[in-house]
Amino acid sequence: MWRTGAMVAVLALALVGCGGGDEVAEPGAEETAGEDTGSTEPEEAPDDEATTDEGAGAEGGLDELEDQVLSTGPGGEEPVAASEVVLTDEELEQIREMNATAAIVMHYGGDDWSRAQIAGLRHQFEEMGIEVVATTDAGFDSATQVSDIETVLAQNPDIIVSIPTDPTATASAYKRAADAGVHLVFMDNVPEDMTQGEDYVSVVSADNYGNGVAAAHLMAEALGGEGQIGTVYHAADFFVTAQRLEGFTATIEADYPGIEIVADRGIGGPDFSGDAEAAASAMLTTNPDLDGIWAVWDIPAEGVLAAARNAGRDDLVITTIDLGENVAISIAEQGPIYGLGAQRPFDQGVTEAKLAGYGLLGKEAPAYVALPALPVTRDNLLEAWQTVYSQEAPQTIRDALG
Repeated sequence: MWRTGAMVAVLALALVGCGGGDEVAEPGAEETAGEDTGSTEPEEAPDDEATTDEGAGAEGGLDELEDQVLSTGPGGEEPVAASEVVLTDEELEQIREMNATAAIVMHYGGDDWSRAQIAGLRHQFEEMGIEVVATTDAGFDSATQVSDIETVLAQNPDIIVSIPTDPTATASAYKRAADAGVHLVFMDNVPEDMTQGEDYVSVVSADNYGNGVAAAHLMAEALGGEGQIGTVYHAADFFVTAQRLEGFTATIEADYPGIEIVADRGIGGPDFSGDAEAAASAMLTTNPDLDGIWAVWDIPAEGVLAAARNAGRDDLVITTIDLGENVAISIAEQGPIYGLGAQRPFDQGVTEAKLAGYGLLGKEAPAYVALPALPVTRDNLLEAWQTVYSQEAPQTIRDALG
């Protein structure tokens, strides 16, 4: 079973989430800017702990991640479970009678995660009798998102559900929406200088720190607790991707002394796959004996996968976060992508829509709602896809499983 005791040593805050009483990780791994970096020599493991055996301590830690939340909110808020966000039949009927409208303002719309978020939102809004009047895609550009918000406001929506591309650059636009009486619900992050309960209803997120932890455990499982690895992280002021990096690096450093992080490179996008391919190619050139690379989400992982193939490194172990179709196919084919930590974007969208209903009703809402991490390997791939997207896996994935 995983040696979760070492991981708990980096946990610092109490948690209310997914049933209470769990602990919250205090992100502690420092980011290094875009250059390959050496690590200190790992300490020798205690004799009574088999840290270098393949799969040492794996199953218990993964199982535990599905029953707790390690992340805190953007302002350090303690998480509340999505199951606690409930609208009664009477409240739903009140909302339907309002004939309210909503807009969905995305940071980026070109991946499976975003599409699932939108699907969950639309599903729940339909249940609530709320019309979606606009859905926008900023292409990860803050100026475009500010323009999107201004365009949406001209349609006078009652609700905006959004994920800020940049918490500072977009803040004034969101503040104008709040001042206009729009009920704001955020995904993952909150614009600067906005107050929950006054400027916005709530923020909903996956357990991004926990997903980083899951990806670290899966990397160690695949490597048998020994090897040299690199990280491809998001070089931006983006709260949730920073949490992923922190969860991954802190877990490797605390739990797996036989694994050394010898390279790290940041990518800024918007061509995240291409940037990650270039970063991974540079790592593999500088460190030809590299055993594994972690990528911050599935699109960069596709770039790392391309770099591994170009280098003839079918033995490279890749782990990541977010269950997209292309990375799922690699997992199914037993390719370089061994496993990942998945978010639950459809359920997240449903929860965000319900919280928008809280805003319409003037009902007190929790400040931060989080859904637990979902570790995914080939063994649970089809079940995980159903959980993540609320539908069966595509035939491409089924065919890859054989």
